[in-house]
Amino acid sequence: MIVKIVKMNKQFRKLLKNRASFTSKEAKTFGISASQLAYYVNIGILERISRGLYRNPRNDLQVPTPWEDLVATVKSIPKGVICLVSALNIYEMTDEFSREHWIAVPNNVWPKKRNHTKIMRLSNMSLGKIKIKLGKESVWIFDQERTVIDSFRFLSRELAIKALKIYLQKTPTHNPNFKKLSRYSEKLRYDISPYTEAITT
Repeated sequence: MIVKIVKMNKQFRKLLKNRASFTSKEAKTFGISASQLAYYVNIGILERISRGLYRNPRNDLQVPTPWEDLVATVKSIPKGVICLVSALNIYEMTDEFSREHWIAVPNNVWPKKRNHTKIMRLSNMSLGKIKIKLGKESVWIFDQERTVIDSFRFLSRELAIKALKIYLQKTPTHNPNFKKLSRYSEKLRYDISPYTEAITT
């Protein structure tokens, strides 16, 4: 296959500089065809993360090493929010490091499949949704309280109880919010009060 080499336009170069990742659909809006993307990957200008997802390997966004692929993946998924095991890892509430990126999306969103990515389609996406910084990149994630409740809803009891125990440990930089836990528990219709009482009494 012969690929015509074209000079990257200013907008596309800006995308490569400022984004952790981008999709082939986004590249197309800048006049970059699939064959050109394949060529740029072949000569090392771009890196293909998964089907339809790319990034600039020379772009130093200063994202902590364990989260580089997670950040690139969540930012490529419309309305994506880091959740469950991935969130537990970021909050250091589990010893289990998942090889999959756990991303929540609204029920009416059907993102394309991504390698090593677990998509959770949820009905309530606003509860506990916050923005944090991983390095220089801002990403959406569910807060610790929502993550704890969701762990009981979707993960093993063992993982959920361990996450709750760590969350309830008061430290100089962390004070458990029982009111928020109770409110989230009610909103998400999952009562964790028996576990909370068992741990704190």
